[in-house]
Amino acid sequence: MKILQHIGEYFLLMGKVFRLPDRQRMFWRQYSRELEKQGLQSLPIVIIISVFIGAILTIQAKINTENPLLPTYTTGLLTRETLLLEFSSTILCLILAGKVGSSIASEIGTMRITEQIDAMEIMGVNSANYLILPKITAFVTMMPLLVIISTTVGLIGGWGVGAFTDVITVADYVVGIQYAFNPYFVWYGIIKALVFAFIISSLSSYYGYYAHGGALDVGKASTNAVVNSNILILFGDLLLTKLLL
Repeated sequence: MKILQHIGEYFLLMGKVFRLPDRQRMFWRQYSRELEKQGLQSLPIVIIISVFIGAILTIQAKINTENPLLPTYTTGLLTRETLLLEFSSTILCLILAGKVGSSIASEIGTMRITEQIDAMEIMGVNSANYLILPKITAFVTMMPLLVIISTTVGLIGGWGVGAFTDVITVADYVVGIQYAFNPYFVWYGIIKALVFAFIISSLSSYYGYYAHGGALDVGKASTNAVVNSNILILFGDLLLTKLLL
């Protein structure tokens, strides 16, 4: 079966990736570049999406909890829990799979079809370790920071609804985001983000590394990387939610 072939090739590739780099200085140089490319360059889209999602969640929560029997802090509470438990970890990773995952797959895939990877192998370089390890480690390093920023900005977006509209008062919103706060939910989101960051970076690298043919095949590898990363993220979300909560 083809799926078993893909699984076998993936684990064999990861075996080549997770070895001590031949040149430590070169690894750290690549690692710092990937931190900027995958982490810092993702900040604008993370901030823009999070602030709007925080505002939208606040408005929708307020509309759906307009009941005199419910306390006024319910809106802020729902916004905080949604951002912590699902959006800033799972949904954000689904979005970044399209940005970071497709970028990794197309970059490595282009190197494959232009025979740059073959040239590395001829020179005795562990191409998988040299190209993929910095990408995986950098994205896994940056993802917890992106999750924390996303949650913070999302809460600020909800605060903006209270400050600039008459949907909810700022006082009620602030009480809601402080009420019955469970610090474990922050760690829960970070743990999920670490797992999902590894899935995105490693799977995208796999599809790019084994791309063959021409430009069309690079596009196909990029699409496969994003689609399959999203499927595994959703499956992982279900599994981790069962295990951690």
